[in-house]
Amino acid sequence: MISGYATPAGTQSLAEQFPRLTFNRLGNTDLLVSRVGFGCYRVSSGVSAHAQALQEALTAGINLIDTSASYADGGSEQLVGEILADLVASGRIAREQVVVVSKGGYLQGNNYALNQQRKRDGNGFEEVVEYADGLEHCIHPVFLADQIGRSLDRLGLETLDVYLLHNPEYFLGWAHRQAMDHERATQAYYRRIDQAFRHLEGEVQRGRIRSYGISSNTFPAAADDPEFTALERVWELAESIGQGHFFRVVQLPFNLFETGAATQKNQPTGRTVLDVAREKHLGVLINRPLNAFTARRMVRLADIDVRSRMDYKDIIQCIKDLAQSETRLWRRILPGMEDLPDGLRVRIKQQACVAETLKHHWRTFGSHERWREAKDGIFLPRIQGVMDFLTPHADHDPDLADWIISHQKTLDLALRAVGSIYADDALAIEKKILNLLAKADDDWAKPGSLSQKAIRALVSTTGVSTVLVGMRKAAYVSDVLAELQRSTHPASRCGSWDRLRKGAQALFPVEQV
Repeated sequence: MISGYATPAGTQSLAEQFPRLTFNRLGNTDLLVSRVGFGCYRVSSGVSAHAQALQEALTAGINLIDTSASYADGGSEQLVGEILADLVASGRIAREQVVVVSKGGYLQGNNYALNQQRKRDGNGFEEVVEYADGLEHCIHPVFLADQIGRSLDRLGLETLDVYLLHNPEYFLGWAHRQAMDHERATQAYYRRIDQAFRHLEGEVQRGRIRSYGISSNTFPAAADDPEFTALERVWELAESIGQGHFFRVVQLPFNLFETGAATQKNQPTGRTVLDVAREKHLGVLINRPLNAFTARRMVRLADIDVRSRMDYKDIIQCIKDLAQSETRLWRRILPGMEDLPDGLRVRIKQQACVAETLKHHWRTFGSHERWREAKDGIFLPRIQGVMDFLTPHADHDPDLADWIISHQKTLDLALRAVGSIYADDALAIEKKILNLLAKADDDWAKPGSLSQKAIRALVSTTGVSTVLVGMRKAAYVSDVLAELQRSTHPASRCGSWDRLRKGAQALFPVEQV
């Protein structure tokens, strides 16, 4: 268990070690945080690439980590704990230099199973929103107390620097589906937040957290959205506790197409959520910087890795080559690994089998975004799990070692081949987005990849403390660091964001951006 917590002096010392990076104050916490933080939504313990990326980020000056009890069903927090323990023990970083943020509210996976057992025992958590099969939500004090303890155990920390209520607006979504009177639902919603805040004040006094806040996808929403969360009203709840309250941080989505944080004047006083956060000196963490949801589609704000379409015959051949490589694994290599139980061999075969899916569906993903979702969210995690399991065995098995190297190349070729089908459309969209950026702001027009410019637009906006980027690979860390070493002066950029919003509406006109 690592003692201590992030301190102003500790984060200042880290900032001095990395003079080429710019650090911001995290609201009125007096902590200095890197302009980009390590987002842990899709990382987990046991994946070597994730561990390497997190270690490289922390040792390169990125000193804010954002995770959650729900990410990878606790595996994300476990990974953070493992890497922090190693780096702190070796003296490569100090606990006082790193700001760790976690969140609670979801009951799914292990948390869902926990509550089902508690219900059977007659002791279920109170005020649980039964949102969907296998998914519940809760911010009741008893649940939060349980969750903070579990998060600290997985992280191996005595104290969390920031603890956030994770998307409490799930209650409003549930109430809307139940046709509950909106005013009644809103009153109940803010009562629950008030109750949670008062409990979190107690957690600060206990020393388990240093400050708290809310992560809500509806902070930037239109005021008439049934799930809208009004920051001004949340601030009033905190103020009602006392002027010395520890409500210090908010988290919300903001990107080139979801511009509401800077353009949606949704607060009762007619201001944007970013305006209010600046006035109240709140730390602002930005999520979804590279994944924009607009016009009922997801747009990945990053350069595509395949710039031209391959011939269909070549694509089919790449898939056949992948199928042969997979067959080599389960017909020649796995039978020789006598220490593996039969059930585990079957599981490895199932996880490693990608070619069969590609053979039948390689032309039916529909768009580059959907292909990337399948590749990054399904295929690659499965294969990485197999590779991480097999790699230690390769030390004593030359045939396996050779297969791991050759299969990785074959897999990369097959995935790039399928991705090339959507290259033309993806390149056209990428070009249009870059043109929009160039017209919106001179700083955003300067050289850089699409992902770097998407990050630049956010970190160059006054009021943004840290942009959370999912850096599941070391290459992603390098891309982010290259952008952070460019100097872009922060400004409100209201006009820039408004120009971008109007351009985005023209590009994706189905619904308001």
